[in-house]
Amino acid sequence: MPELPEVEVVRRGLERWVSGRTVEAVEVLHLRAVRRHLAGGADFAARLRGLRFGTAMRRGKYLWIPLDEEASSMLGHLGMSGQLLVQPEDAADEKHLRVRIRFDDALGTELRFVDQRTFGGLSLHENTPDGLPDVIAHIARDPLDPAFDDAAFHVALRLRRTTVKRALLDQSLISGVGNIYADEALWRSRLHYERPTATMTRPMTGGLLGHVRDVMREALAQGGTSFDSLYVNVNGQSGYFDRSLDAYGREDEPCRRCGTPIRRRPWMNRSSYFCPRCQRPPRI
Repeated sequence: MPELPEVEVVRRGLERWVSGRTVEAVEVLHLRAVRRHLAGGADFAARLRGLRFGTAMRRGKYLWIPLDEEASSMLGHLGMSGQLLVQPEDAADEKHLRVRIRFDDALGTELRFVDQRTFGGLSLHENTPDGLPDVIAHIARDPLDPAFDDAAFHVALRLRRTTVKRALLDQSLISGVGNIYADEALWRSRLHYERPTATMTRPMTGGLLGHVRDVMREALAQGGTSFDSLYVNVNGQSGYFDRSLDAYGREDEPCRRCGTPIRRRPWMNRSSYFCPRCQRPPRI
C-alpha cells in the first residue's frame, strides 16, 4: 500500500502535468474504479467534464485535485495497485486501464487511472471549509505538514493507551505512516513495535517523530519505495528507496547497527521487522 512518500511523488507529478488543465472528456472503462462515487460512472464523467483541475493536494496517504469554480474535488485512492499516469494520447492502452481523462488543450497527453487489483478508485466529493474532500475530514495532519503539532501528538499518543506501532498507523492520530516507514522509524529510534504508548516520554516522542520525518524525506528524494512494478510515478517510473531500508523486508539479514539478524513477526495481518538486540521488547 503506498504511504506518504509514494503518494507525494504522484502528487508532485500531477501538479506539474495536470494542474491547470480543463477536462474535455472522461471515459469510465470499469465501474468498480468509480464505485466510491455513489452516483455512478455516467454521473462522474458528466460532472467532471468542462471543469478545470486546480493544484493537486495531499494529506497523509490521501490525494485529491480541487476543481476550479466548484466547492468539490476529485479524490484519488490508489489502493494496492492504483496508478495515475500521464500518457501520450496515442499511447497504447494499459491492460488494466480503468478511467481515461482527456483535456481540451494541445499538449497531447491524457490522465489515466490504471489499477490491476481494482482496490483503488476515483470519486467526486464536496469540500469542507478547510478545503478537504468531506470523506477524509477525519484524517489527521501528517508529520511533514508545517501545521503538525508535535506537543499535541505526544499528549494524544499517551492517552491512546495502545502500542507505538498501532499508534503510528492510526490515521486519525497521525496520517501518512504505513507499515514500511513505521518499521524504519522504530528501528532508527531503537523502539520495539509493542512498546506501550503510555510509557513514551516527550524526548522519546520527539525522537520518533524526527526519525519518521527523516525516513520519509529520504524516501521522497529517491522517488519512494517500489517492491514491484505496481507503484510508479505519473511517468511510469519506480522509486528505489527499497535499497536503503534498514529493517523492513530484511529478515535474517544483519542489523546495520549491531550485526544481529533482523527478525520478522506476524502483526495485525502484516509483518513487523525489527532488531531483537537494538529494539528490546517491553517488559510485561
